[in-house]
This record gives sequence, structure tokens and C-alpha cells, in this order.
Amino acid sequence: MSPVDTRGELIAVAQALDAAGMVPNKSGNVSSRTPAGFVITPAGVPYAELDPGMLVALRLDGVPEAAGLRPSSEWRMHAAVYSARPGVQAIVHTHSPKATALACAGRGIPPFHYMIALAGGDVRCMPYSTFGTAELAAAAVRGLEGRRATLLSNHGVLAVGATPRAAYAVALEVENLASQYLALLAAGLEPQLLDAAELARVIEKFADYGRLARA
Repeated sequence: MSPVDTRGELIAVAQALDAAGMVPNKSGNVSSRTPAGFVITPAGVPYAELDPGMLVALRLDGVPEAAGLRPSSEWRMHAAVYSARPGVQAIVHTHSPKATALACAGRGIPPFHYMIALAGGDVRCMPYSTFGTAELAAAAVRGLEGRRATLLSNHGVLAVGATPRAAYAVALEVENLASQYLALLAAGLEPQLLDAAELARVIEKFADYGRLARA
């Protein structure tokens, strides 16, 4: 995919997240890997107003490739994930309501439904760190070990994929699973969990699901 195409897909994904109510009040961010580093959504710009020239190109050390808008305050988190996970090509960070509610309770999502295979297994919730910090970036990397999604305590969701749309699909499924899990908890029910062997079978069957497998 060419840089122009990547920027167009990034904007389409950011605007889809906005339309779905997953990035309220300009929260969240989207990025895609480039040969020199990555491009990321800028800070403080409504997603409906984005155009390709507004996206910010950074090296993995955070140095901008050219003068322009400020990058998202979470650029460190994106840079850390790209450095730690060579197979990750795109990242979506949301404050989607249901998954963020779980994150604010410090509770991850257990393997109660086979679709959790899209995330690579149970979705961990990592301890709180201040937004935009190296500490939060390190927590996100730990939460994503062997996974395509993690919750960040008192904050939100991070999802990764082989393309921006693939990362978006993971983030959507995490929000869907969070909604189902919260419904069970609200009803006073504990979910029946998939055992490790079945979860491994399902994850294997999902290995070529779309373009998620390499992330």
C-alpha cells in the first residue's frame, strides 16, 4: 500500500471510529507504519475535518519528518508498539464506552466467546499510567504480548493489525465483547469460559482470518 493510500485509509478509519462513538470528544488516535517510522493522527483536530496533509509523520524516536501539526499525545505508545512488534502495521486507540468502562474497573475480558480469538486470546487490563507517558507506552507493550488488543486501566483500548482496517476490526470486536461481558455481569451471571485447549484451536482457525494474522 502506498503512503497516499495508507493516509486515506487512516482517515477513513478515524472517521468510522468517530461515527461509531468510539472516540468521544476527539479522544483516541490511529496510526500506520511507514518505512521511516509511522504516520499518526494529529492532536486536537476533529476527525471529520482531517485530510491527508494533516497526518503527522514521525520517526520511531518521535522526531517529525517535517514541520506541521502536533502529533497525538499518545505517539510514544504507538512508537513503542511498532518498535516491539515488527509485524504490527497499524494501531487504533479508542475510548469506546463499554470497553473503557471495564478498563476503569481494572477488569480485562476473559475468553467467554470464541470471537475473542480476534484479539489473540483474553484481553488483559494493564495498570494505570498517565496518558502520553513512556510508562503508559511500556504498559501497552506488555499488554499486547501475544495479543492484538489490550485495555489500559482508567483510559481505553489499544488494538493492532496488519492494516488500519484490520486494527479497527479488532477494536470493534473488543467493544462488542465488552458489551456482552458487562451484560452478563449486570445480570449477576458469570460467563462460561473456553478452556485453554479450545481457545488455542479457535485462535489457530483464525490464523488466516482476513489480514490479522501477522500483527
